[in-house]
Amino acid sequence: MTAATIAPSRSRLGVRIGLAALAVAAVSAFGSPAYARGPEGIADVAEKVIDAVVNISTSQTVEAKGGGSNAMPQLPPGSPFEEFFDDFFKNRKGPGGSSKGGERGDGGPPPRKTNSLGSGFIIDTSGVVVTNNHVIADADEINVILNDGTKIKAELVGVDKKTDLAVLKFKPTKPLVAVKFGDSDKLRLGDWVVAIGNPFSLGGTVTAGIVSAKNRDISSGPYDSYIQTDASINRGNSGGPLFNLDGDVIGVNTLIISPSGGSIGIGFAVPSKTVAGVVDQLRQFGELRRGWLGVRIQSVTDEIAESLSIKPARGALVAGVDDKGPAKPAGIEPGDVVVKFDGKDVKDPKDLSRVVADTAVGKEVDVIIIRKGKEETKKVTLGRLQDPEKVQAAVKTDEPASEKPVTQKALGLDLAALNKDLRSRYKIKESVKGVVVTNVDANSDAAEKRLSAGDVIVEVAQEAVSSGADIQKRVDQLKKDGKKSVLLLVSNADGELRFVALSVQ
Repeated sequence: MTAATIAPSRSRLGVRIGLAALAVAAVSAFGSPAYARGPEGIADVAEKVIDAVVNISTSQTVEAKGGGSNAMPQLPPGSPFEEFFDDFFKNRKGPGGSSKGGERGDGGPPPRKTNSLGSGFIIDTSGVVVTNNHVIADADEINVILNDGTKIKAELVGVDKKTDLAVLKFKPTKPLVAVKFGDSDKLRLGDWVVAIGNPFSLGGTVTAGIVSAKNRDISSGPYDSYIQTDASINRGNSGGPLFNLDGDVIGVNTLIISPSGGSIGIGFAVPSKTVAGVVDQLRQFGELRRGWLGVRIQSVTDEIAESLSIKPARGALVAGVDDKGPAKPAGIEPGDVVVKFDGKDVKDPKDLSRVVADTAVGKEVDVIIIRKGKEETKKVTLGRLQDPEKVQAAVKTDEPASEKPVTQKALGLDLAALNKDLRSRYKIKESVKGVVVTNVDANSDAAEKRLSAGDVIVEVAQEAVSSGADIQKRVDQLKKDGKKSVLLLVSNADGELRFVALSVQ
């Protein structure tokens, strides 16, 4: 997988594309040749839904760069061809130095239009279409092309970049066929699926395959939970539907893994459960309104689980709590491990991110946490997730007087109590409290865990510390208790927290 390319599928006419389209190759099943062709119902599904699948045609004006076919080549000074090319390009320009070929007066090439083709599908006979965001991103004009070739201009209703989905609207000139969403949660591995789209700009094309995997996280976004399929998906299939054998949409084809840009039988679709929720909000609000818990989370490693007395390692570790977020008044604290949210198990941080985002803003939910080895239930009323804008305010301060820090070694770290000189040296905010790291032994566990000078240790084994002596005392006690690791709550200079487990052996 590391050698493969992960790219959204998009076809662009006249331009070489670095984005690959989705697809799946039909799979041969063990048994008789009849089964190798797949189930008989595929033809019925295709006939039923084909008119609801559309092509998405977009155009975009881009600024042409110099060096194209109309640009004068760069020649060495004194070259015998210099005079010839100079006369040639001057003769191509009209009066006043303007170009006959439509170039700009400065001799540079004019802006040009590029076109692309993707896929989509109609979910409402009033003319509502679902596709991928990357199919229509930055487009100046969007057109929907129906299965019979009718081309109609479309308007953008809304997009969600985090799930790569978009909703379009057009005015139909004739009665339309629409499809509905099925339940992607009911899919089983090996279920047959049908992909319909516009691969390589050939027009409506049907391919079939099976569900190869569910809930795939390929690190393409914060809410990854893809359906993996081997149904052939190629350039131009992006935004097209993935159907079950009932003719219901159970996914939107979005990505492939491929070293060449063509299908090798590893395609990914956004599950209909996610798509339906996003589409409803885009149609209603024109934007996404996701739930917000107000915590920073990280994975629970085996070392962290041992330090927190959690068996087996699971859940999402709360590394920080937003002072203005919903988790704060509910009593959730750094060091808590969320193992269940609104009745749903949380196996890792991605699980928590997805379930929180999918939960309605303003809903009160039960959050089960593990604190110091014991389960507790907290009631949280979710807020709304906002796209944060990072604003860095420059604050002028007087130059602090230099203070020589008193350092102590522990855990492969040189440690010192925070003072004005160290805050200034490492640009540590006043709100950050604890013991600052001034040096890290390159051969230590701390170096492997990427601790560095300027990091601040806020807690050791969930107890606040203010000096290197405090840290050494806690480490000695943990060794005496037979612990193999110590859990540190570490802050960077800006106050962002994370947990790090270090060996005490």
